Amino acid sequence: MKNYFFYITIIFLFLFSSCVSKKKFVYLQGSQDFSNISTNYDPIIQNDDLLSIIVTTQEVEAAVPFNLPNYLVDNEGKIDFPVIGNIQVSGYSIKELKSMLKQKLTTHLIDPVINVKILNFKVTVLGDVSLPGIKSFNNHRVTLFDAIGASGDLSVYAKRYNVLIVRDIQGLKTFNRVDITKADFVNSPFYYMDQNDLVYVEQRKAKINTTALPSLPLYASIFSLLLTVTLLVTK
Repeated sequence: MKNYFFYITIIFLFLFSSCVSKKKFVYLQGSQDFSNISTNYDPIIQNDDLLSIIVTTQEVEAAVPFNLPNYLVDNEGKIDFPVIGNIQVSGYSIKELKSMLKQKLTTHLIDPVINVKILNFKVTVLGDVSLPGIKSFNNHRVTLFDAIGASGDLSVYAKRYNVLIVRDIQGLKTFNRVDITKADFVNSPFYYMDQNDLVYVEQRKAKINTTALPSLPLYASIFSLLLTVTLLVTK
């Protein structure tokens, strides 16, 4: 009869271990090679972006007219910049805009230094997260994990292996699915968020069935019952 107890124990351990498989829950699994991560990520400016453009130079007073509180990119992708006039900025990266402005301002200022920042950088996160909604950030180096963290993380039912990112590329909507359970996701072009990205996290069907996830108290009760029955049988 002792074999009954042994077999019951093995079955219990098998059921419990199979249910807690980490493959569906753990982020960045596998070989972690971060050598290809783009540390020079540079977001692309879009229509309706609110830009902070700070100009500094040796002659402080000469730069004052260029330092407005902010610049709104209009529907045509332009800003009205002092002295220079309307400038096309949509489609430019932050680095490219800095370079262009520096070139244009060298005829007006001595060695101008330009700092550009997107003031209204935001990402929308929907689906199976704790706090869905629009997430605003004070900087434009935002990763998908930053957006997920600002949303209170994914639930245990979320499809981490099939996260949808809707991205606007020069007026064209693109639909992209990523697997954040894989370590090589950090090398993906969707590791860093673009302005106005939409992240949608789908629920697994298992959420409908509450027994799909491991419940230690439940399994402990079952094991205790089986053990009791086994002991009674062996008497």
